[in-house]
Amino acid sequence: MKYLAIDHPRFRRVERAIFSKRIVADCMTHACRDRAPDRARLDACCQHGADVDVAERDAILAHADQIRSLLRGDAKRAPWFTVRVERDDDFPSKRIVRTRKLGSGCVFLAHDARGCAIHRAAIEGGWDFRGVKPHVCRLYPLSFTSDGIVVSDDYPDYSCAYEPGAPTLYRHGRDTLADLFGAALVTALDHAERAVIANEPRRLPMVQP
Repeated sequence: MKYLAIDHPRFRRVERAIFSKRIVADCMTHACRDRAPDRARLDACCQHGADVDVAERDAILAHADQIRSLLRGDAKRAPWFTVRVERDDDFPSKRIVRTRKLGSGCVFLAHDARGCAIHRAAIEGGWDFRGVKPHVCRLYPLSFTSDGIVVSDDYPDYSCAYEPGAPTLYRHGRDTLADLFGAALVTALDHAERAVIANEPRRLPMVQP
């Protein structure tokens, strides 16, 4: 069974894999690789850009001077977002744009270090990135539909998905889920997690001959 039912007013199901699949605890220290073809590609999950709620877009633009100061010259001058606003009922305002690509990745990767320039600007500027950094980026590799919490489609494409002993997707994203969707969702997911763990086969200890 791919999904489990959960008791929540918005989300009615969760993909079981979030409780068993894993993700490196700190992606900034992980040497990212694409899996097909196999090649080194740092910040691989950010190569396509991201959907952005228009409220997040406006919040990013409110911090534009700080973010722009970190970007390369071509990224400073480039448009950061698509012009067309599209409807998406899964987002808070129901209206989204998308971050543009520059070269082989999201425009906000175009600075002198790894990771997102929005996140970096928040750390260096001492302001809260919540409500500014796109929530789809904060959740990754978790995602959501109109009624479910799911695993992002491209999660298996990257090396960060194959680290033994790394935290599960749920444990990695639990605090972000609570911040974005409230404590009631985490309570429901904790219950589902316990059910999954209870149904896992017991591994008996090996007995040496």
